[in-house]
Amino acid sequence: MIDKFLESHKLSGAEYLTLLEGWENQDIARRLSQEAVRIRDHYYGRKIFTRGLIEFTNYCKNNCYYCGIRNGNRNAGRYRLTEEEILKCCHMGYEMGHRTFVLQGGEDPWFTDEKTAAIIRRIKGEFPDCAVTLSIGEKSYESYRLFREAGADRYLLRHETADETLYRSLHPAGMSLKRRKQCLYDLKELGYQVGAGFMVGAPGQTLAHLAKDLVFLQELQPQMAGIGPFIPHHDTKYGDEKAGSIELTLFLLSVIRIMLPAVLLPATTALGTLDPTGREKGFMAGANVVMPNLSPMENRRLYELYDNKIGTREEEGESMESLAKRAQSAGCRLVSERGDAVML
Repeated sequence: MIDKFLESHKLSGAEYLTLLEGWENQDIARRLSQEAVRIRDHYYGRKIFTRGLIEFTNYCKNNCYYCGIRNGNRNAGRYRLTEEEILKCCHMGYEMGHRTFVLQGGEDPWFTDEKTAAIIRRIKGEFPDCAVTLSIGEKSYESYRLFREAGADRYLLRHETADETLYRSLHPAGMSLKRRKQCLYDLKELGYQVGAGFMVGAPGQTLAHLAKDLVFLQELQPQMAGIGPFIPHHDTKYGDEKAGSIELTLFLLSVIRIMLPAVLLPATTALGTLDPTGREKGFMAGANVVMPNLSPMENRRLYELYDNKIGTREEEGESMESLAKRAQSAGCRLVSERGDAVML
């Protein structure tokens, strides 16, 4: 199966399942990672793009069962950044060399469409050479259009799982996988560079579920794909579950790079949380994006999607020099560029 995949870069659901069943085979994993790195280097060289992450609100109207900032968690300390605080983060990030800012938050009704659009316009006005990425959940087509017209370039919306039954087990009634997928297609129609993605090792997840995720990404053809290992949060129903596998996550990173050759593929914070060298391993599996946190230090510990998230304490603050060394150790180089997706 691996020979067919390396030749065609495309498989059926049943074939992806067969491929995934070999994830613990070191020879298969090595061949995939080598091809993934070759493909990444062909389109992007050894560049690692940075995204300055601004977690501007941890209020959320949703109650996803696995998430530490879900609406039902009464132990979560809540915050919202002001527009001036958000711009201060951007100024700091720009000086550090970031040319993409990611506005990430829960689905917070306080940030109306108009408020959000005003913030986007302000950022684009002060930093015209930078990209703005939004990661603020499910919105209407009209909302997405307003943000796009305000200047938003990209949108991250992880679908979390492409299996209907598993989706329902991880989310409360009222949330819909069909709706989630429609949002992604709406974003594509509006001209965003779109990012989808999923957890690896979510409670109840099987390799067959992951094969469905790969088929969905193959159909969607996103410009970005964010995947990371599931990590439990103590204030959720899954607080005692074990974390997802780093090795399986790395295997899937390589598969996604081969399937979507020009994809922008992050080495996620979750990888770095479970393994001190997790992001370097992600680069060696085909990833080419890293997302250092620009949020005020006093707020980072409150944006706790899962336990022990790196970068939430002062001593964990990470300089660009440190990130550059991490990239270099994986044979790559950190660059100060927008890092738009190559269009095939």
